[in-house]
Amino acid sequence: MADCILVLDAGTTSTRAMMFAADGTMEAVAQQALTQHYPRPGWVEHDAAEIWDKTLACAREVTGDDVGRIGAIGITNQRETVVAWDRETGEPLARAIVWQDRRTAGFCADMKQYGHEPEVQRRTGLLLDPYFSGTKMRWMLDHDEGVRSAAQTGTLALGTVESWLVYKLSGGAHLSDASNASRTLLLPLDGAQFDEDLCELFGVPRAALPEVVDTHGHLATCTAQWLGAAVPICGLAGDQQSATIGQGCLGFGETKATYGTGAFVLTNMGQEIPRSEHRLLGTVLYQQDGVRTYAIEGSCFVAGSLIQYLRDQLGLIGSAAETEDLARSIEDSGEVVIVPALAGLGAPHWNPDARGVISGLSFASGRAQIARAALEAMAHQTHDLASAFAADGAPWCRLHIDGGMSANDWMAQDLADILDLEVERPDFVETTALGAAILAAVGCGMQDSLEKAAQSMRRGGKTFNPQMTGDVREARLARYARALTAA
Repeated sequence: MADCILVLDAGTTSTRAMMFAADGTMEAVAQQALTQHYPRPGWVEHDAAEIWDKTLACAREVTGDDVGRIGAIGITNQRETVVAWDRETGEPLARAIVWQDRRTAGFCADMKQYGHEPEVQRRTGLLLDPYFSGTKMRWMLDHDEGVRSAAQTGTLALGTVESWLVYKLSGGAHLSDASNASRTLLLPLDGAQFDEDLCELFGVPRAALPEVVDTHGHLATCTAQWLGAAVPICGLAGDQQSATIGQGCLGFGETKATYGTGAFVLTNMGQEIPRSEHRLLGTVLYQQDGVRTYAIEGSCFVAGSLIQYLRDQLGLIGSAAETEDLARSIEDSGEVVIVPALAGLGAPHWNPDARGVISGLSFASGRAQIARAALEAMAHQTHDLASAFAADGAPWCRLHIDGGMSANDWMAQDLADILDLEVERPDFVETTALGAAILAAVGCGMQDSLEKAAQSMRRGGKTFNPQMTGDVREARLARYARALTAA
């Protein structure tokens, strides 16, 4: 009997497959790391074939002989990452350009100089930044002969990671769900499909792009050759939208923050297209039967990747878990402040040329102070976003958090202290995968609605209440503001 959902979660540093029961219980998980390629400073690439091969391997590991139990597949993915492949061979034409990649900063600067940003933002909800997919597609066409040749012969397929996985699983369906499509700069927030005028502006051939579809429903079918039986694909969403759904933020004004590789805050704005005046983003949260629910979003490019940098590049810690004990071992950071602009600054600053700063160093500064300052940077960045959301008329009344970093109790409490806000963390912090399971469960009819699915598939959690005095909070924020100027 089909009583489970298979979720494929293709992230930035790893890809996973997870089996969820109809009540939201995770029954199995398999995970494999993805190779990060950094050919030049500011460039980040993945091997799309590796994403496919390892995702399939994980899926086969968790399903085993239980494919008959799978009612549907849900897919969630790192957003904005671009894959180019040949429709005839089904093989990648170049390395995927990852969302963190900054190589198109010059192109974006030129577009701004020509005065295109206000109209692009009005139509797509996005700003002109290398973060988004459209400029990456243009770069591939300009600089890769294989991609350009495929465009000329009409065999080029361009898509984000969920589109690539659906194409491989289904044997040729070229789809992108509305949540991922809304991150490309090529989809108007009020448009059903990619827009010819926007494609022309960015120099991307409309014919190479996928069909935009709902986030849930019967969207495609995984052929029997991969898992041993045909399985419907019934849920697709970008990772941050999926986490918002997994947190149950389905009502107007409900807000979640995910602390993974980067930090991403989304507030549900209902069916009204969001218009930010403070350099936040408008995005599609989900789409059902062609009707969209929107969110306003703030994106910080560096969160967990800062901890990874301290571990792998600087050798200051042996594991991410050490940071909590180090932070607790001292009373404060000794005025050490980190601005984690290792990949530029995202919202609300949007400065691709900014670089990371460690300020306030003295002979008294050691690994504990730097580790604590790295965790404090999460609250500082989030406070910047909270101010921008409030100025845009979307103040937070509480914050739901998730992602790998949120398991750190010290960081969660520091968020509550600096935001002066109640912070809630679910017992099951992998809400990105849970959101994809909720979408697929509704899409295949295993659950009646997103609201009912979220209610029955989510678990309890822990609440962190602010304890910091106002003067300590203001002193922290003032030090961060000075360091931010240096970045």
